[in-house]
Amino acid sequence: MIDENRPGESLRERKKRETRQRISNVATVMFREHGFDRVTVTEVARAAGVSAMTVFNYFPRKEDLFLDRIPEAVEAFAGAVRGRAADEPPLAALRRLAFRFIDARHPLGGLGEGFAGFWTVVADSPALLARAREGAEEVERALAGALAEAGTADPGLVAAVTVAAYRSVCVTSVSRQLAGESYAEVAEDHQGRMGAAFDALERMFPGR
Repeated sequence: MIDENRPGESLRERKKRETRQRISNVATVMFREHGFDRVTVTEVARAAGVSAMTVFNYFPRKEDLFLDRIPEAVEAFAGAVRGRAADEPPLAALRRLAFRFIDARHPLGGLGEGFAGFWTVVADSPALLARAREGAEEVERALAGALAEAGTADPGLVAAVTVAAYRSVCVTSVSRQLAGESYAEVAEDHQGRMGAAFDALERMFPGR
């Protein structure tokens, strides 16, 4: 997550957020240098200057040290639906979210310079791949809940297809970067495919 001041955040909350981010940053560097399976939580804790218990207070599982944006994704997708204007369809709000991520080169947008190294670590670890799949399911459940609150028909179906489409676009772009293509080579096509995915979703679920 981006380390920044947040309106209304107390000093205690900011310090907790900063500690969480520091631990994740340290873990990310170690996992990328040595491989996820070769680094222990105890080693991460020592390098971050905290106890192993403190690490687990912030990250229930070792995998969450590396895939630390899952809670952010859950909040972002559900929040896009809950925070949209009253006359804006949920899929339009989710499209805006997707392109906001892409424009910012945010990791949740699925495309950015230097992302290939991150996804190489994930691809090399069955545990991380499994956690990534679980994370997508968590986003899907949260999105379905938000869509249900919005009165969307078949919220579970809409959420499942939306997350699957979004994930498909991102996986394709990540795969191309892992194969050696540059950010510049992939970026324009990534945006086009994301737009086409939402066009298809809106045709499939008109008015939703």
